[in-house]
Amino acid sequence: MPKSSPSRPTAQPARQRRKEARPQELLAAALEFFVEKGFAATRAEEVAARAGVSKGTLYLYYPSKEELFKAVVRESLAVHIAEGHEVVAQHRGSVADLLRFVMTEWWRRVGQGAAGGICKIMIAEARNFPELAQFYVDEVIAPSHRLLGSVLQRGMDSGEFRQLPLAETVQVLIAPVLQQTLFLSAFGACHLLPPWPEPMAVLEVQMDLMLEGLLQRPPPV
Repeated sequence: MPKSSPSRPTAQPARQRRKEARPQELLAAALEFFVEKGFAATRAEEVAARAGVSKGTLYLYYPSKEELFKAVVRESLAVHIAEGHEVVAQHRGSVADLLRFVMTEWWRRVGQGAAGGICKIMIAEARNFPELAQFYVDEVIAPSHRLLGSVLQRGMDSGEFRQLPLAETVQVLIAPVLQQTLFLSAFGACHLLPPWPEPMAVLEVQMDLMLEGLLQRPPPV
C-alpha cells in the first residue's frame, strides 16, 4: 500500500491575509493624515481611501475618528513606552548607560519619524479636544514621566546619581527632545529651518551635559 505523502500546511487565503493586515494599513494611513492635516481636518473617508477600503470598513475596525486616533497613539507611542518600562525592569548595570539608551531609543523609534508629529498635534489641538488630551496625558505623558522618573530614582537610590528633585529633572530631560520633535515636525516639514544640527548629535550633547550634572562625584580631598 503506498505511503501517503505528508500533508502540507494550507496556505492562508489572500483575502484572509488582507483582512488581518487591514488594521495596520488603516493606522498607517491615519498617522499620515493626522500628522499632515491635524486631527480636526482629517476626514475618515480620506483615511479609508488611502488604505484602499470603504469608509464603512474603516468604521468596522474603529467606530469613530476619535477611536482611530487613540489607536494610532497606542500603536505609535504608547507601545514604545511600555517596551521602555520592560527594558528598565530588566536592566542590570550602569544607570547612566540605561538613561542614555532609553533617551536614544525614544528618538530613534519615535522622535525622528512620523509618530513624532502626534506631539505637535496634541499641543496644537488639545484645548479643542479635551477628552483626547486627557487620553494623551494618560497614555503618553504620564507613562513617559514615570519611565524616566524610575530611571533617575534608581540612579539616586544606588548612589550613582546625586540627589535632585525628581519631577523637575524629568522635565529637564524631556524638554530638549520635545523641542527638537516639534521644530522638525512643524518648520522642518515646510523646509523653513536654517542649517540645523543633526538631532542625534544634539541628543548626545544633551546627555553629556545631563550626566555631568547627574553623576555623583567623590568629595574633594
